[in-house]
Amino acid sequence: LNLLLLYCAWWGPGGSPPSCRPPRGIPGVTVLLRDFEDFENDLAGTARSFASLPVPVLVAAETAPYPPVPLPAEVGLLLLRPAADRPPPLAHPELHVRTRHVALVPDGTRAVPGLLERMRDALEEGAGDTRLVVAPVGSVPLRCLELRLDPRAWTARYDTGAPGVCQAVEGTVVLLLRTRDLFALPFPLARPVPTAIFIQAVFRGWGLRVMPVAFPAARRPPVSPHGRWKAENLAETRRRRLMRDLGIKREVLVDGRERWYGCSKETARCFGTVHARTPQYLLAGRWTPPCCLRALRETARHVAGVLEAAGVRYWLEGGSLLGAARLGDIIPWDYDVDLGIYREDVGKCRWLAAAAAGEPVEDTEGFLWEKAAEGDFYRVHYSRSNRLHVDLWPFYPRGGVMTKDTWLGHPQDVEFPESFLHPRVPMSFAGFTAMAPNNARAFLELKFGPGAIENPEYPNPAVKRLGQD
Repeated sequence: LNLLLLYCAWWGPGGSPPSCRPPRGIPGVTVLLRDFEDFENDLAGTARSFASLPVPVLVAAETAPYPPVPLPAEVGLLLLRPAADRPPPLAHPELHVRTRHVALVPDGTRAVPGLLERMRDALEEGAGDTRLVVAPVGSVPLRCLELRLDPRAWTARYDTGAPGVCQAVEGTVVLLLRTRDLFALPFPLARPVPTAIFIQAVFRGWGLRVMPVAFPAARRPPVSPHGRWKAENLAETRRRRLMRDLGIKREVLVDGRERWYGCSKETARCFGTVHARTPQYLLAGRWTPPCCLRALRETARHVAGVLEAAGVRYWLEGGSLLGAARLGDIIPWDYDVDLGIYREDVGKCRWLAAAAAGEPVEDTEGFLWEKAAEGDFYRVHYSRSNRLHVDLWPFYPRGGVMTKDTWLGHPQDVEFPESFLHPRVPMSFAGFTAMAPNNARAFLELKFGPGAIENPEYPNPAVKRLGQD
């Protein structure tokens, strides 16, 4: 098989001799061994077990396993990492997997005669949307899960699934599907394999069927502490890479715990420079990544606390007040937080005073305070690395009207009567209580126009309108 693949690949697309054009969809199941570690694996035993059925067996890996594994002679090795001197590995999957069906088998599984064929029959006899069949490995029963994807919010949510109605399962499984379906996926052999396949399947509305019969698991010596540490670190790295590729930044688990894959204080934010008040993710049909919203909430809470402790009078401004009035939170597609402050209070806050002197300053909790380059206002960044920020706009009264010295041309960037701030009132926002103008509706309609609270819209409808996703 390896010689055939090498010979055919050498000819390249369009120039293969007739003997290298295998008939597509040969009946049968090809076994792909993908989920394994180079260290402390059972790859040779798993390959021997399934090659004895006999069925075609391929080991798929970025590079040849090291330390070398004594694979049976009839087992092929499919190298996934591109190399300059050979064609892309998956450019012609029919050269590697010629059968109509393929089974993705985890390391340490033992074959059961006829079970792969039963899985294939269950797939072909299932409902029209059934595209996946899984069978457990070992004696631990599988847990049926409901999997809901919200691409706009970059989120995957797991819940307990009803018996027989699963979008995913928890546990070790052999996963079987049609070869054409596997290689039609954007990430057909990404790891961890089951998670990658389940999520891509849900995106496409594919049904999943669980077999009641299990494959045996090999008896293996316990993994060494060092091997366990390496495996856990590699698994975390792979999962993060997979979620990045699939566009998921938050997983909500069955027990309510969350896994985060987006930006943090130690990284840059998840989006670049914003043009025409329209972040790139809006053009892609998505809203603000949840990690960014979390960082904005944390920054806003911190800044409000610092200002209140220093006696700086502040209030929710612009889109942030709009989010508070509409949702009690940041608008899901917003990318910063706006607060107004009295200009005469700037000197009361040590961090603002330092920023006003012209030097960015990092406070005791790692937030970065600075004077904005665009004009006479201030920014508080989540960190030096992550420039998600709260903008602080210094207003001052003039003849009973609040005005300021920097106007950036935003539609809501207008003067307003100081009476809106006498008194300021508490308002729920982003998980804490912030100060706000005393008549939020009138204030917002002055800035955004009538019906601003009831009629949400993206920041710049001329570029992208809400509802065009």
